[in-house]
Amino acid sequence: MSENQEVKSRIDIFLWANRLQAEKKDIDVEFFLFNKNYTPFSVSFSKDVESQIRPLFLYDLINQVELGSQMGLSVQEFELAEAEENVLLTTKLSNVGRAETLINTIKTTREEIAIFSEADHEFKRMKGVIAMFTPKDEGLEPFFVVKQINQGQVLGGVTAWEFKEGRFQSYEADFGVKMPADNQVLIIADDIFVFNQTKFERIFSYDYKKQLIADKKVEEIEKNFKLVFPEGLNMQALVREKKNVINKLQKIDPELMKQDQLLDYSDEMQLDLMTSDDGSIIIMDGHDLDTFVNLLNEDYIVSNVTGKRYVIKSKKLLNEPEGEPPRS
Repeated sequence: MSENQEVKSRIDIFLWANRLQAEKKDIDVEFFLFNKNYTPFSVSFSKDVESQIRPLFLYDLINQVELGSQMGLSVQEFELAEAEENVLLTTKLSNVGRAETLINTIKTTREEIAIFSEADHEFKRMKGVIAMFTPKDEGLEPFFVVKQINQGQVLGGVTAWEFKEGRFQSYEADFGVKMPADNQVLIIADDIFVFNQTKFERIFSYDYKKQLIADKKVEEIEKNFKLVFPEGLNMQALVREKKNVINKLQKIDPELMKQDQLLDYSDEMQLDLMTSDDGSIIIMDGHDLDTFVNLLNEDYIVSNVTGKRYVIKSKKLLNEPEGEPPRS
């Protein structure tokens, strides 16, 4: 790695691990699940499970950092480096919108977070688990260890059996889950430390290269179109929460269509895209954003046979018919 890829995060991870080592057995822990919409749910646990949380979520993580400091572990910026041996990747929490929203929800509305119940929320819809640790040392702020839930490690249902006292018997719990033992993601203040790049990207649907392209396309769109948003909202923020839009923006050329052409196209398709008095396109939410981007990508058609309108999920550009000159 080149020297300019070295990053000094606000948190010195090596000093942090060293300070935490002394009190790691005497630290408060809270447990949360979160679903695919990044809604957190609080979870209680028994004493015997509590005794397993620290080794599973904390001790090995601290040991990995401390061992790394002796082996020349370097901290590299996630957006500039690739995961490799003896490299710990880091990025800012503010760069990863889903993670930032999730952590801020837990920090600011902890008392209002619903308690998880299998009857109401279904464990199969859960995407990950968070252990929130609060050190007693006032110089250390609360931090979060995040792990992906592998639904293949979940046991439950009427066909599940458990082996107990020398025989198989019906599985009586709502479900059982084997917690992942590997270190995945650590969040301290505004710093994210990535121990497993693949799982980090899956947990938070964070693909930096695609996001970078999407950000540039948004800049081009804002130059070519007059858009208005509710106060406190902008196109970048909306796009970062919409994986389908990020993917679609990869191939869109924002200069191929003008504003009046897009609005005429919207009227032709009888879509509810709103405009202000000065002709600016109003984007109120993710639904409006989807409509706007679909129009920009020419995803709406009317069947010449039935007259019905369709939105195209996938399309492939055909070659010009033989004998006809290319259209300008």
